[in-house]
Amino acid sequence: TANLTLSDGESTVSVPPAGVVALSAHPNATRSLVDAPVVDAGLYLSNGGEELILRRDDRVVDRLAYDRAEEGERLNATTGRWTPRGLTPRPVVPTGPANATAFVLPDASDVPTETLEEADERILLAGYTFSSSRVADALLAARERGVRVRILLEGGPVGGMTTDQREQLDRLVAGGVEVRVIGGPHARFAFHHPKYAVADDAALVMTENWKPSGTGGRDSRGWGVRVRSARTADELAAVFAHDADGLDAIPWRRHRENASFVEESPATGSFDSRVDPRQVAVDDVRVLTAPGNAGTAVRRSIGGADERVDVLSPRLDVEGRYFAALVAAAERGVQVRILLSNAWYDEESNRAVVERTAELRERGLPIEARIARPGGRFGKVHAKGAVIDGETVILGSLNWNAHATTENREVVLALDGTEPAAYYAGTFAADWERSAGGSEETGWKTKTTLALGALSAVALAGVALRRTVEFE
Repeated sequence: TANLTLSDGESTVSVPPAGVVALSAHPNATRSLVDAPVVDAGLYLSNGGEELILRRDDRVVDRLAYDRAEEGERLNATTGRWTPRGLTPRPVVPTGPANATAFVLPDASDVPTETLEEADERILLAGYTFSSSRVADALLAARERGVRVRILLEGGPVGGMTTDQREQLDRLVAGGVEVRVIGGPHARFAFHHPKYAVADDAALVMTENWKPSGTGGRDSRGWGVRVRSARTADELAAVFAHDADGLDAIPWRRHRENASFVEESPATGSFDSRVDPRQVAVDDVRVLTAPGNAGTAVRRSIGGADERVDVLSPRLDVEGRYFAALVAAAERGVQVRILLSNAWYDEESNRAVVERTAELRERGLPIEARIARPGGRFGKVHAKGAVIDGETVILGSLNWNAHATTENREVVLALDGTEPAAYYAGTFAADWERSAGGSEETGWKTKTTLALGALSAVALAGVALRRTVEFE
């Protein structure tokens, strides 16, 4: 029998030679919590960093070292990442075939509210921000007819929580709706950023926020889908329960006591509806989530492309892994088209993508990026989606960058099937064709506010132009 020992440099314990064992300084308490044999181990791991060495007959067979421990987090020895306490990463979950309603925004802003209005038993709504009075009305009406309604949002959005959001959440809580926000020093996510709802056995997943500019159809180009599938709805309900029942999910009234709020004018754009929703048959639905699997799954789908990849995204990093995956696809001969946001705050990064793809095209690679030119069809690009080989659609809240992949809660659906692919490919093609020459100055959307200040009652100090950056 091999003599296995584990040491932290100060104490050494003997380890059984086979199978899984649990080491604990309090073995009696631990035995009721685990199925594995428990070994009494006086190893007191330091928060300031530690090294554990496993030896067989005095020969080192493995070691684990870590620097200062993140407060309230666990180290995954396989990935080398710290995982917040209470966060269980999920695998990709296939939920089978389904009938679905494919739609785009701002054209089909009725679909999200109609989905909520149809619920009889449950509504679980998850989001980053929420300021839509129209959606709030639908939720309050659902509560009045006996539907259980729960809402989970981000407690500290970039730029601050708006007074409009405060007003709507106050209304909802007063009407008997449960509202919680993710926040506090031990929050499991940098940002709770998904945009989905479960309404009975329907699953609604979007790229847009619950606000006038998003689901209200007042600004952003977004993609969304409503899937009629109990399995998909139940998987999203499981994600919601995992997130909403955590210690960092704070009831709205308690969060509100110490919260500060900012004024923001809601979007007021008006756009004609040019793209109708369409009923589509989906061969298979897959639920992707971050942290955990979404980033890898998206890049793997790109890596499996044979003919074409069309990407609609607010922004891309030319040094990032997603752009690298697209370039690798082009190097295999896959036609790659990337349509990016025209918002002013994405100008620098998106120009870099346009210029880089132009360089690659000069080398013979079939890849091109354009800046969106809305032409009165929408305000700015906010969708995060892709169509791959006319067979798979990816859409959801995931921005294609490393931070969103590893730090945020994100929810994405992958839809396999020619019908959903044809719908989103058609809307992409229309936006793409209208964006020829989209890197010109007129393609950029600038958002400004004027701030006036006075030095005295009789003198005007000046006028300042302030640009507001939005993270959505």
